Amino acid sequence: MSAVTTTAPAVTAAPPAVRRRRRSLSPGRRLPAARLIGPVLLLALWAAASAAGRLDPGAIPAPWTVLETGARLWTEGTLPDDVLTSLQRAASGFAIGLVAGVALALAAGLSRVGEALIDGTVNLNRAIPTLGLIPLFILWLGIGETFKIAIIAIVVYIPIYLNTHAALAGIDSRFVELAEVQGLNRFQFIRQIVIPGALPGFFVGLRLGVTGSWLGLVVLEQINATSGLGYLMFQAQNYGQSDVILVGLVVYGVFGLVSDSAVRLIERRVLSWRRTLSS
Repeated sequence: MSAVTTTAPAVTAAPPAVRRRRRSLSPGRRLPAARLIGPVLLLALWAAASAAGRLDPGAIPAPWTVLETGARLWTEGTLPDDVLTSLQRAASGFAIGLVAGVALALAAGLSRVGEALIDGTVNLNRAIPTLGLIPLFILWLGIGETFKIAIIAIVVYIPIYLNTHAALAGIDSRFVELAEVQGLNRFQFIRQIVIPGALPGFFVGLRLGVTGSWLGLVVLEQINATSGLGYLMFQAQNYGQSDVILVGLVVYGVFGLVSDSAVRLIERRVLSWRRTLSS
């Protein structure tokens, strides 16, 4: 009797389970010219609403009307001089506020005595509306340029101080202990530990200070001024020239956007060693 050989059917292995692709939680790649997308979209909506007749030309002129007015003021009016005057006021107040904010933050952040003398005073100053100090500063400094620069300096130094001081206070104490073990002197400690640790907070305060200088300027230039963008807008208000007012607002907006972008660029270069979501 011949043996019957049975062959077992081949068992096909099940395909391996397809791994799910891990979802990235990061914001993704930075879009080119990302900060301009919002303003360009707003400009497009403004132009579309004006072309469709949805906006009253007397209240909100069309973008091309504002552009024509700005070109006329630049070539035939006082816009170049007004822009230069506003830049000088903002730069002077910003420089004073920057130096004061950094100096006070270092004094309060590196010394308990300095913190006791400075921190409470600055926070009291922060609680008082800065623009509410205008009448008092006019009595002290007169109605000229000095009080305008002083108010801008106050608007600038407060956010720079607060953010820089908070960054100093947030430095890990283990770094301080490491500096002591390594035998660093005071200057080396500040250069190698304090400054790198405080830079992120400093740049946040710097951006707020830059924006604050323009916000304060637009109000101050309407008080007994004979030049500047704020004065130009105030005069346009008296004559009902909404297109001139929008020209001033656009110039202020461009100044604010450019200065903030410049600070961001410097921040990315200086803090290139950090691995953050924005980078």
